[in-house]
Amino acid sequence: MSKPDELLVDIAAMVESEQSNQMSLTVVVQGAVITGRLAPESVWRQRVAEVLEQSQRLGPFSALFSSAGADTRPPQRKGPPTHLHFHVARILQGSVGLPETGGMYRVEIKDVGAWTVGDFSYSDH
Repeated sequence: MSKPDELLVDIAAMVESEQSNQMSLTVVVQGAVITGRLAPESVWRQRVAEVLEQSQRLGPFSALFSSAGADTRPPQRKGPPTHLHFHVARILQGSVGLPETGGMYRVEIKDVGAWTVGDFSYSDH
């Protein structure tokens, strides 16, 4: 999409303002289907920082995502959200969702070609 879907921008803005992580969404981005729950960017960044802190090799990158690393982050944006921040999300591949435990994905809203409210369930049957 060259112009972001206004309704999707409104959904992202509501997630950001409510500090909620319960909005389930499925999007299609360049042929990939991503399904999961949206999180406010600040919550998403903190969770990514926590995961990185646990890694001996990637630990130094955690400051880029955490509030402790605020000096190294770009300034807060003004205006409507430009990205969706998924947690507990999976990329659907056939009847399988990857990763099994859910991942953290950041998707540019303007790249979303299709979307629906809710997340897709899948099984190994």
